[in-house]
Amino acid sequence: MTFDKSLPDCNQAPFWRTKKLKAMSHQEWESLCDGCGKCCLNKIEDNKTGKIFQTNGACRLLDLKTCRCTDYRHRKKRVPNCVQLSPDLVKTLSWLPRTCAYRLLGEGKDLPDWHPLRAGDDTSVPKAKVSVKGEAVGEMETKVLNQHLVDWEDF
Repeated sequence: MTFDKSLPDCNQAPFWRTKKLKAMSHQEWESLCDGCGKCCLNKIEDNKTGKIFQTNGACRLLDLKTCRCTDYRHRKKRVPNCVQLSPDLVKTLSWLPRTCAYRLLGEGKDLPDWHPLRAGDDTSVPKAKVSVKGEAVGEMETKVLNQHLVDWEDF
């Protein structure tokens, strides 16, 4: 991701403060993703209680160094259970991390200072230590995911 380093109009609030998620352009929507990689970690749902447990096991398409999808354009075809976020869906996904821009804006909150759109720096997320870089492990068989449960604060 690259950022326009030109100075914004001081009289104009940034788009994420003035637009609802549904009103954002495709480019604006996509720019909200901070690249933390947290949503690309596998989760386990208890069939009886519906409780979601977080693991550090990554989707096979997640690049563990960049925390970005290696085939974002075709991810749904290659990983059928990949969840494609939408403004309506964001409101229903309890497993989205509390730091997720989509979740924050959907809840009427602002982006954190370390978010790339605010920091103007595409390395601000790993610098703030809010990505899965160095924490996630590669793809693994479903039967061993329960051995990779994590209890991270922001989930």
